[in-house]
Formats: sequence, C-alpha cells, structure tokens
Amino acid sequence: MPSFKVDTSTAVVFVATAPVPKLVSKQTGEIAVDRETGAQLATVGLLISDEGEGNLYQVTVPSTGVPEGLAPGTPVSVVGLKARDWENTFNGQTRHGISFRAVAILAGA
Repeated sequence: MPSFKVDTSTAVVFVATAPVPKLVSKQTGEIAVDRETGAQLATVGLLISDEGEGNLYQVTVPSTGVPEGLAPGTPVSVVGLKARDWENTFNGQTRHGISFRAVAILAGA
C-alpha cells in the first residue's frame, strides 16, 4: 500500500508515552524488526499540535532512531514521518486504520 509524507515542520511535537518494543506477538514476546535494515522496532506515543489542534499518534520507529532516555514531555522533532492506511480480516472481522512510521525522533526540537 502507498504511504504519504506527513509534514510536521510547523507543528509542536512532544513525547506522550516512552518508547516500547513493537511486538510481533504478545504471546511469544518476539520483537518486530525492520525488513530492510534488521533493526528492532519501537513504538512511541507522540502528541502533535498544529493549527490549534493536538492529536496523539502511535509512531513506529527503528530503535536505532530513538535516542536514549526519551521520556514523556520531551519536545522532539520527527524525521521522515509517513502515514499508511491498512486493513485486515481476522475471524471474519474486518479492521482498518492508519499506521504511522518515522525514520527517527530527535530530542530537543
């Protein structure tokens, strides 16, 4: 599926939830990896505020692009943020949404 660039150049971005490993399976604890680089993936909650509106996004980032000690409330900038729509069917139930992926998160925006 195609992905779309998300422009955060005029936005204020803060960490809402600290990075956690992105799991392939909660049952096995297997951590997801980037298919191209092999780097483990993490999920970070970001509060992005622009034009008077703020939203919380769960963003997947390679662990190599997440600085140490990233904590809630830290102002950051996001490198290479993209959005992609998804849909899957499991046990006859169809679900859909938008996933967000970034190349890196830089502390101290």
